[in-house]
Amino acid sequence: MSDASSVFVESLKNFLSPIANYLDDENVTEVMINGPHDIWVEVKGKIQKTNARFSDEDALRAAVNNIAQSVGRRINDEEPRLDARLPNGYRIHAVIPPCARNGTTVAIRKFSKVSITFKDYVNWGAITVDAAQFLDIAMKLGKNILVSGGTGSGKTTLLGVLCSRIPKGQRVIVIEDATELDVEYEHVVSFETKNADEQGQGEVSIRDLLKSALRLRPDRIIVGEVRSAEALELIQAMNTGHKGCLGTVHANTAPDALIRLETLAQGGDSKVSEKALRTQIVSALDLVVQISRYSDGSRRIHSIDEVRGFNPDGSYNVVSIYHMSRLVKGQDGQLHGQLEPTGELPQFMSEIEDNGIPFPRTKFQHRKVG
Repeated sequence: MSDASSVFVESLKNFLSPIANYLDDENVTEVMINGPHDIWVEVKGKIQKTNARFSDEDALRAAVNNIAQSVGRRINDEEPRLDARLPNGYRIHAVIPPCARNGTTVAIRKFSKVSITFKDYVNWGAITVDAAQFLDIAMKLGKNILVSGGTGSGKTTLLGVLCSRIPKGQRVIVIEDATELDVEYEHVVSFETKNADEQGQGEVSIRDLLKSALRLRPDRIIVGEVRSAEALELIQAMNTGHKGCLGTVHANTAPDALIRLETLAQGGDSKVSEKALRTQIVSALDLVVQISRYSDGSRRIHSIDEVRGFNPDGSYNVVSIYHMSRLVKGQDGQLHGQLEPTGELPQFMSEIEDNGIPFPRTKFQHRKVG
């Protein structure tokens, strides 16, 4: 951590002294403040209430105002929401009254400074060795992958793991609303959006940055989260020779992820017809990786699905290559089960074989349990 970042962390803990110990605790991944007297934390994927409290609403509001000023943002009656990345990498979002009925509401998400790999995922039971190798192969072959999941499911972390498997010698451009990805790669260009100033001028959106990225000779484009009309630019980039592009989207299933992407792309000012847009989506995407947070607090890959065009009824044809088995709660309170092959071969199986990659067809055979 740089000296400037260390100084900021100390200032942050002074502003938020009632929760300073949770900011220091490495087991705490998120702090949620629902007004001055109602504070919760997430520990190992589970949310629990704390005894921490601010003296009153004015003290909490003052803390949020100080944080906003320290990062060059504002939060007031005209701008009652704050969304910012702090110098130490934390992500903060705050909403003040009257929009926040419980009092000033804040969420501070902490990001691990430890590099996570597929080996860690395997050790956690979040993925099997074979499924991890399959995703590794997909990255090597330049498949376009969409990571889908709910809030807090681990999409950004998984995206970072996938980025670490990009073969050497490529130029990678990463675009985020607020920098969260820590991409360990030799040639990375990172872009971050910019909010408008007090006069409403100077905003730079993900869509703007995607347009710039396409003119900067990228081999791969990574979009931290697709949440608006930039979906169209990403789809078109995937369809114009930029292999191995990645992005994340909020959705509960792989088919829902494609529908969400379609809806976002339609929100732009493009004149692309619905039929043309849907055709572009199935042509652009190879795989959807669904990640979920389960009731025991664990985050696991729920499925790895291949996009294969359309069903006879016009819906997206999304076929699972790997899918989470039935999960059973053990005496330890943890859910037990694993990602299993469905018996479906990926459509790029011949490409795997032609490249001499030692991943035989038997790896995809469904193994009936019990």
